[in-house]
Amino acid sequence: MMLIPGRSSKQGTSLNQGKLKEEYQKVTSTLEMNKDDMDKMGLIDGDKVRLSNEIGETVVSCIGKKPEDLSEGMLFIPYGPPSSQLMASDTAGSGMPLSKHIIVEVEKVKN
Repeated sequence: MMLIPGRSSKQGTSLNQGKLKEEYQKVTSTLEMNKDDMDKMGLIDGDKVRLSNEIGETVVSCIGKKPEDLSEGMLFIPYGPPSSQLMASDTAGSGMPLSKHIIVEVEKVKN
């Protein structure tokens, strides 16, 4: 699946409270997935999933989005420590890691 990390208004407002605060940590560790993709994987809102690629891996909670809001095969997560675990250190001279098209494996974390 393709992961698109990015800024969100909730991420921005919770950042003002501090990166160590519960709200920021929750916002930046919540993955948005197409609801149809979640159904195919047997996932429900709040389930934990492991995202992995050749760079690293992270475990986050997932929530479903309507297909018209997030296309099949696409994932969104606000920038934060979990998404950083999947980004290479190369910034192509921009100072910001390349992060708009990260191919990841998604698997449900067993309880």
